[in-house]
Amino acid sequence: TVSKMLTEAQIGLVGRATAIGDALGLSVKRFASKKESNRIVVLLTDGQNTAGNLDPEDALLLAREEGIKVYTIGVGSDNPRGFSLFNMGSGGSNLDESLLKNIAEQTGGLYFRAKDVAGLQQIYAELDKLEPISADEQTFRPQTALFYYPLLLAILLISAMAFLKTVRALKEPS
Repeated sequence: TVSKMLTEAQIGLVGRATAIGDALGLSVKRFASKKESNRIVVLLTDGQNTAGNLDPEDALLLAREEGIKVYTIGVGSDNPRGFSLFNMGSGGSNLDESLLKNIAEQTGGLYFRAKDVAGLQQIYAELDKLEPISADEQTFRPQTALFYYPLLLAILLISAMAFLKTVRALKEPS
């Protein structure tokens, strides 16, 4: 699932800023409405908190209070010209590893460092072992819009009704 979502991701969709606190806070909020759930968050970032309204330390407190385990993954190579998940040249120089390690440690999760795509794949394989899915829940995320079919049918029916009404009007004697 993660692999599929990464292939569908759009580069630069949310901008160049990183809002770690907001992302974690939003995750905690989403869990509040789900009573039966694995309370696990995977926080993947290639930078440090540079935006957002919620401080990462405040979001960490919220996650701890709600009993949410956070696995953090820092991506980027040590070489500034190396691997960057979002391909924006960030490399590994501005990765806030101490924050990510603290978030993971304080919530009972683990911190991982991915320096290339193969490393990221290994991390997700390890996460699959650490946190197996407890329910065989299947979800479907449509890739193509299907509303065109009923819309086309409705247009055809309306056109046919208008055509028949026009034909009847022409046949009726004046």
